Amino acid sequence: MDSLTQIVLGAAVGEAVLGKKVGNKAMLYGAIAGTIPDLDTFASYFVDTVTALEIHRGFTHSILFSIVFAPIFGWLVSLWETKANWKAWAWLFFWGFLTHPLLDAHTTWGTQLFWPLDLRLAYKNIFVIDPLYTLPFLVFVILAMRQKRGSAQRRKLNNLGLIVSSAYMMITLMFKWITYQKFEDALQQQHISYIEMETKPSPFNTILWTANVDTESAYLIGHYSLFDSQPIQFTAYPKHHEWLGDFKHKEKVQRLINITKGWYTISKENDKLYLNDLRFGLLGFSPSAKNFAFSFQLQKQNGNVIITEKEKDTEQAKKLVEELWSRLKGN
Repeated sequence: MDSLTQIVLGAAVGEAVLGKKVGNKAMLYGAIAGTIPDLDTFASYFVDTVTALEIHRGFTHSILFSIVFAPIFGWLVSLWETKANWKAWAWLFFWGFLTHPLLDAHTTWGTQLFWPLDLRLAYKNIFVIDPLYTLPFLVFVILAMRQKRGSAQRRKLNNLGLIVSSAYMMITLMFKWITYQKFEDALQQQHISYIEMETKPSPFNTILWTANVDTESAYLIGHYSLFDSQPIQFTAYPKHHEWLGDFKHKEKVQRLINITKGWYTISKENDKLYLNDLRFGLLGFSPSAKNFAFSFQLQKQNGNVIITEKEKDTEQAKKLVEELWSRLKGN
């Protein structure tokens, strides 16, 4: 999830663990704990694109990281925050660290919660930024912050924030199940045979959902809004995996393919070769949309493979928001 959401969750967890003893400082350190796992994003400044993608939401988002580093951070904070002992602070950091990847596991990218096992949990029931999850949660945390330390009202407001946000998460899982059935029925009615299907919510909401459908020669992409009244339409995107040529046997390209979990197409643009990650969708909702949210240019330089992420067009981003709002209201 986005940084603001993780700060809010961390603050609420900090309050629940230690707020009665240290008041708003529990929220402060909880918010800090909630952001620390995402420091792995700085890896992109020191390593290549593929390695940075592998590192993100890896070790720092694992149970092992929470167990190992919570006592260290707890001990450090206890050196100057003496109202609670190091064990209490370690407990706060443990839950701050752990709830971060537990929340991220609900997004499309997922987390390696059981690192070093090569297993990424991704339930794909909420977009990385969802105002309906974050804003009510933020309001409850702010209201709780304004109450006296240890008061019943403070604890009640903080708990309500945790309950409301968790309830919304359960609703998104229900929406995912409903929309999955809709996509499945549409494929059956249109006599489309397929190998596998994945569904995910569109940006900033859980009303409009997208399905990636794996067929023998192409991927089909379809959209369904809970307000739709017309049949679902699917658009085919040829895989063109054969266009990889010698690239397919290169170790770095294989690692990138592994990151996509096999959900990728190959495209050509101005004599440049791109690998497109289907898991994060297109920059548009019309059948003519061609640009993917994440595309990587493949190049050879002096016998080495160079992989760079394609820069996003801000104009396309604006168009995406306009199309999103229009499509969300139904077809």
